[in-house]
Amino acid sequence: MSDLPSSLAKILGGALFASLQFILFCTSGYAQDSGDIHEYQLSNGLKLIVKEDHRAPIFVSQLWYRVGSSNEPGGLTGVSHVLEHMMFKGTEKTSPGEFAELITRYGGTHNAFTSRDFTGYYQLMPSDRLELALELEADRMTNLRIDEQEFQRELQVVMEERRQRTDDRPTSLAYEHFAAVAYAGTGYSQPVIGWMKDIEGLTVDQAMAWYKQWYAPNNATLVVVGDLEPDQVFEQVKHHFGSIPAATLPQAKPITGLGYHSGQRRIEMILKTRLPRLYLGFRVPNVITAEHAWEPYALEMLIGVLDGGFSARIEKELVRGSETASSAGASYGLYSRGDSLLMLTGVPNQQKGFSLDGLETALLDQLNRFKTEPVSKQELKRVRAQLIAQRVFSQDSITTQANRIAQIESLGRSWRSIDEEITHLNAVTAEQIQQVAQKYLTTDALNVARLLPQPTSPDNQPSQ
Repeated sequence: MSDLPSSLAKILGGALFASLQFILFCTSGYAQDSGDIHEYQLSNGLKLIVKEDHRAPIFVSQLWYRVGSSNEPGGLTGVSHVLEHMMFKGTEKTSPGEFAELITRYGGTHNAFTSRDFTGYYQLMPSDRLELALELEADRMTNLRIDEQEFQRELQVVMEERRQRTDDRPTSLAYEHFAAVAYAGTGYSQPVIGWMKDIEGLTVDQAMAWYKQWYAPNNATLVVVGDLEPDQVFEQVKHHFGSIPAATLPQAKPITGLGYHSGQRRIEMILKTRLPRLYLGFRVPNVITAEHAWEPYALEMLIGVLDGGFSARIEKELVRGSETASSAGASYGLYSRGDSLLMLTGVPNQQKGFSLDGLETALLDQLNRFKTEPVSKQELKRVRAQLIAQRVFSQDSITTQANRIAQIESLGRSWRSIDEEITHLNAVTAEQIQQVAQKYLTTDALNVARLLPQPTSPDNQPSQ
């Protein structure tokens, strides 16, 4: 260990003491196995899931905390994302930037993300470097130090990130306001990065309080996928995380709202953009919130019929056929703690004389068609094959494997439900697609946002 920096040597130097503490004060937890996936639970609440994949001598380690922007109260938006940045700025045992330097020095890559429901951290490394990744991750779970100067510098970084990705991009700014309307009454109505005024006002004390509230082993899931032996991973995880105490967690902010049929809502924005753009959205259930297990998969199949490649209806009928749209698409999220949005977006083909009104009519006609006529057997077969193939091919990536396991587990469902997805997709019928269209895609459930170009002058050039 002589080639390690002194701060890491301090961490490693305490290994014997930590192991004695573990033996005296912690139990070994329990394990559940299923084929190449192994599940363990530490006595402090940390869940570990290990998936063997011996195709290459590498592993990915992902630690997901069940906290994101939807948990943030008004006036404190953006704190989850800012804290994510600060997790790389040093602990009581490591200096700012040393985490990243160590991971890189020993052949790895790393990153982190914040979403509405989670904050996650991951490392991709050679399989003989697992202990380094675990040791550093366990250290910053409990020993984070936030320096005032580092914090103020990072706030400037985050504010610039917001300016570049949202404030200076009309399409992103329009979607942000659209989401605020479509998700009214829920934590999803606020942006993950936070509102600019809230970011500007964040303090070290607020970030540290958020860390102490949510960053605990009983609020986390650790997923390791790669060329490793599961029981050995478990022993190392016990060693590094086992002595960290569980916390009394605050109650998560509920994801409620106005319901599926709460009236049509419309907004119009005039911004510096070259092209008008349309956003249509419907609040719909997903795997977590659905009353009936088959409904989310019927919605996913519906989206595939609309926007599942070059032969899908939007591309074939609206872009290439009638040429109503210069571009258009549809999307739907199968997993989130609260309801999802089924969305359609598009740019009208102004060269062919089409406006936002014409595009909106054409897109809604596409949705209404699902209500009146069943999807054809050929479309059903094509979309089903595409969606199943996507799931099968996703197994080629250990990172994607870990993502799927960690996401489902962090939402309170078992990783075993991943295997049920293909069964559900195979069972979806044309009649079920028709039923979800009739039930959820109604006029009184529609949210609309229109982005219009601002009148321009030589000194006021629009953005893309």
